[in-house]
Amino acid sequence: MFRTTSILAGVAMAATLAACSALTPAAPPVDESLAAPLNPIPTALTGYLAAEAIDGAALLGPPPAPDSLRGQADRARYLETRSLEGSPRWAQAIVDNDLWGGGALKQYACKMGVALDEQRTPATLRVLHRVELDVRTVGKPAKDAFNRTRPMVGDDRAICVPREDWMKTNASYPSGHSMTGWAWALILAELKPARTDAVLAVGKSVGDSRAICGVHYPSDIEAGRTLASAMVATLHGDPLFQADMKKAHAEMSKAKAAPSGCGA
Repeated sequence: MFRTTSILAGVAMAATLAACSALTPAAPPVDESLAAPLNPIPTALTGYLAAEAIDGAALLGPPPAPDSLRGQADRARYLETRSLEGSPRWAQAIVDNDLWGGGALKQYACKMGVALDEQRTPATLRVLHRVELDVRTVGKPAKDAFNRTRPMVGDDRAICVPREDWMKTNASYPSGHSMTGWAWALILAELKPARTDAVLAVGKSVGDSRAICGVHYPSDIEAGRTLASAMVATLHGDPLFQADMKKAHAEMSKAKAAPSGCGA
């Protein structure tokens, strides 16, 4: 019986790892110089939601236990992706890590064919600013509740961003970058529905890149997307969000200026 259980567990583990590998297709070379400063553009704005608007901890439940199949698969994925250092996908992860500067926001703009900046699309950028602040409001209580240690803490293998002390205290589950990337993707796809597939692909890449970087487990990323989806659904019931989205819709319907530097 024990032998049979062990074999079945091994098969399930292999299947999980294979599925994870399949989610990371080869990416074309990218310019690592696009990875600009990591902090968001300074803003006096506030988010739309109060902290109690969504109980993220109750919605998500706890992260996988380290000795569970999912927990073991999370750790195996971290170890597997360390071998990607220096690869095109690693370079893409560095770009994705920067949400605001030349990284993720620029990629969304390129896929939409519309510049996203204060001069040409201020209403849209206002929505993205406020939603990113909501990610912090909604995501932090869940992070604090579960206090999952990030995969690279206590491990000296390469990660794609500089190691900083805050990584030791800012919990891993759910991933805030994944929350922001997916929330932005859902909102921008709504504003530019003809580009939905391409925009969602950027949002997915932003999340997947956190595992490539080695700063989150795959289950952190999945939890981030789940919480982001719940957050965006909740936002649609907020009158201030509705008003801002109406302005952003009008702005997008007239936007003509394509972003520069998008390449082929």
